[in-house]
Formats: sequence, C-alpha cells, structure tokens
Amino acid sequence: MKKHAGIIILCICFMLLVPGLFAGGQQEAADGELEIATVVKITGIPWFNRLEEGVKQASSELGVKAYQIGPSDADPAQQVKMVEDLVSKGVDAICITPNDAKALEPAFQKAADKGIAIITHESPDQKGKDYDVELIDNVKFGRHFWDMLAKYMGDSGDYAIFVGSLTVPLHNLWADEGLKYAAEKYPNMNLVTERIPCGEDQELSKQKTLELLKTYPDLKGIIGFGSLGPPGAAQALKEKGLDGKVSVVGTVLPDHAAPYLKEGSMQHGILWDPKDAGFAMTWIAKQVAEGKAITNGMEIPGLGKVMLDGDVIKVDAVIDITKDNVDSFGF
Repeated sequence: MKKHAGIIILCICFMLLVPGLFAGGQQEAADGELEIATVVKITGIPWFNRLEEGVKQASSELGVKAYQIGPSDADPAQQVKMVEDLVSKGVDAICITPNDAKALEPAFQKAADKGIAIITHESPDQKGKDYDVELIDNVKFGRHFWDMLAKYMGDSGDYAIFVGSLTVPLHNLWADEGLKYAAEKYPNMNLVTERIPCGEDQELSKQKTLELLKTYPDLKGIIGFGSLGPPGAAQALKEKGLDGKVSVVGTVLPDHAAPYLKEGSMQHGILWDPKDAGFAMTWIAKQVAEGKAITNGMEIPGLGKVMLDGDVIKVDAVIDITKDNVDSFGF
C-alpha cells in the first residue's frame, strides 16, 4: 500500500514539474486558434453545400477553426438568431450571405461591440460589415442575364424574374441593374409581373412557373436569381411540353443544372464557384481578425488579385454554363 502511495506521489510531482508534457502545450495551441463561422442563407442545398467545401478548405489550409451553419429555410429571423448566438459565443469572425440585410443590422452592431469581424457575401451595401466579398462585378453580372435571355428568346416578348426573396440583397440588385439596362437596350421586352420570390425553393419555383404559364400564355422567358429557381422553372416547362419554347436563364450549379441544359428545358447558367466564395470570405476574415490591412491588388490564394472598392472586395470569377461545357466544371 505504501509502495503504491509512493508511486502516486512521484507521478503527481512529475506532472507538476513538467506541465508542458501534458495538456499545457495543446491548450496554448487551442487558445491561439481563430474561430470563424460562416452563416449561409439556407443549409442543405447544392449551392451552399459547395460553398461549405471552400470553408473546409480554408480551415485546413489556413490553420483556423472554420465551419458553416445555416437555417433550414431562408428565414431572416433564424439567421439573425444564429448570428446573435455566435456573438454570445465570442467567435473571432462571422462570414454571412444575408437573407435580409436590414434585419441583420442590430446583430452586426452587437458583433462590432465585441470586436467580432463581419464579412458579408452578396450584400455590398450592407450596413455594419467590415468587408463584403464579391466574385463578380454586380452591375455587369446583372446586365449579362438580359443579354443572354435576349440571345435565346429574342429582344422582344413577355418574361418574368425569380428572386430568392424580396429581401435578398444581391438578387434584387441584379434585377434592378438588369431592368435599368433592359429599358435602354431591350425596350420591347415586357416584364409581365413584379419579381417573384421563389428562387431558393425548387418546388415553389415549379409551381410559380406553372401559374405564370396559365396567366401569361405568351410567356417567352424567365430569369432566375437563386440556384433553385431555374431548375424549378425547367421542371414546369418540361411537364407542360414547353422545353425550348420558353427560355430559362439563371444562377445555377453546373452538376444540378446539367440535365435541364442538355434536354433544353433550361438554356443558360451564369455564376461563380461558391467554393471560391467560401474560401475567400474565410481568408479575408482571418486577415481582419488578425488586424492585417486589406489593400487593393492583394492576392487571395488560388483566386488572384482583388480590387478594393471602399469596403467591397471584388474578384472577377464569373462563368457561363451551357449544354456544351456543363460537364467541364467539376461541381
């Protein structure tokens, strides 16, 4: 018994004398690790699954604790709650694609009060952010949809616009810019109704398309902002035997859009790689959290040099997706 007691005492003394051999070293590494959370508009859909790949890549390559969360549907209130929870948790930075820019402002102020960096994506006019990251020129991007729609349906006729929701910042900015552009370049294109919020739900987009076809039998085109809007429209057109008779142009993921593009129920996709956005946001968040300056011409690894426009960081990474190249992207 005494022998065992002596061994225990020796072990305790050894642990006290040499703490670095035990938890001390690991604790120091954990304390120095930045925690960067990305909050997306809706979790579990292909677009944001792809974005999460970029977040995971950044976590591995940059040596930070980076992860992604999001609401089960595109509900601004759920997203606000998630940001508030992260602020309470005390993360170092929050990256976010807002569902409602205005609704997030109070939560962003709470983050600022605690010194938490806010990096947005698809929300260049967002109040309360440190920086917004865009992989496109938003004005040119918005106009490009009308050029492509005109290519397929012609420069006259009835068309409709789908957006994720009426509060999603970039979807509505693209629509605004495109409509201004169309008023000058395509005056004979006729928008049949106000923009329709359904681009984050494929089944809802299908139903809205069926309603449009019933109400506007001469419909010639649909522009879809939100990666599930164009596929939903394509499904409706196929169901009604109108493949190719109504042109669909929109933001889509290549793998998801491939069947529709190949069969002709969708004509053209335009976007950037969401994975690049996930990586870029996390990379910028790390720089800001470490107190490093963001400068014009600095290079994001793998994406190239950035253009700094105030607090908006731009990288030119737009891609066009057609039936001919849809299998070449790898996502």
